[in-house]
Amino acid sequence: MENASKALIIAGAILLAILLISLGILIFNQAQDTVNNSGMSQAEITAFNNKFLKYEGTQKGSVAKSLINEVIASNADDNNPDVQVRVVQKGNGSQLSFTTTPNTRCIDTTQEYTIDLGYSEGRVNKINIK
Repeated sequence: MENASKALIIAGAILLAILLISLGILIFNQAQDTVNNSGMSQAEITAFNNKFLKYEGTQKGSVAKSLINEVIASNADDNNPDVQVRVVQKGNGSQLSFTTTPNTRCIDTTQEYTIDLGYSEGRVNKINIK
């Protein structure tokens, strides 16, 4: 009888130790994800990128203006400067860089523009308008 009760105590202690080790590993993994993650899940990154994917390629000036307005709205929504989109407009030998407030007056609606998206960690962070 004594052997059976000691066996149950030892089995309970082993199960408790396994539970504590598993809990420690879980907490460690969550802390690592927080440190390594940019603050956006994969679904959030996909939704963020989808706002800009429809503008990629050769577009009319009015579409380029819409893209700039989309960037302004996106940058205004996010308080985190790491998720801000930078617009680089190239033309006539000049290069203008904007971060939070690009200017739509530089876009001629009668012209066509080539729009390229730049990515960092899977998320759109730069838009080139040529």
